Amino acid sequence: MIQKQVFFIAVLLMAMQLTAQEKSGDYKVGLSYGFGSEFNNADYTFENHFYKVQLYYKLKKSKNFQYEILVQPEINFGKHQLLNYYFVKPERPNFEQKRIEYMKLKEVREYVLNIGFIVRKPIGKMCSLYVLGSVGPLITDTETERMSKGFAFADVLALGFTFSYDKMQFDIRPSLRHVSNAGLGSNNAGYNTKNIEFGISYQL
Repeated sequence: MIQKQVFFIAVLLMAMQLTAQEKSGDYKVGLSYGFGSEFNNADYTFENHFYKVQLYYKLKKSKNFQYEILVQPEINFGKHQLLNYYFVKPERPNFEQKRIEYMKLKEVREYVLNIGFIVRKPIGKMCSLYVLGSVGPLITDTETERMSKGFAFADVLALGFTFSYDKMQFDIRPSLRHVSNAGLGSNNAGYNTKNIEFGISYQL
């Protein structure tokens, strides 16, 4: 666990150092906090909150739109519990023991590197609306009936609104998130959550 945290911090520091060396105006750095939960589901519960470091790069600006790359290292804290006892099928080895184990409330921690693309529509001089799509690898530290422990992916689709003042930008971002391991693990049902996120960034 400590090794994962050290690696996560090292990636953040290197990314911020590289960003600081580039041309000012095209880059922003920021922080965000968000939370969410699963859609109404009879099989399981999942609620989460997360923290991100945000690194923005402006690719292009046209008359009506602006295009950006967004890199977001993230740590996600989740709570998960199996509700449907029969979700674990008899075909699974030791299924009775697994049912008992998976019915317990579990804490799930995810270490994520989100890489996204933003299409932004300015509204006047201070506000903007945008669409964000991102995908990235993650490491999860807990096995559940829906996800194996280890490597997986997080896919996010979001709509956002920003308000800018001088070099500061304030952000609100509702999103939909899907996590799965693309069949790389034995359990791959994944999680689907709806989230909302609040952020602040600074233009370099």
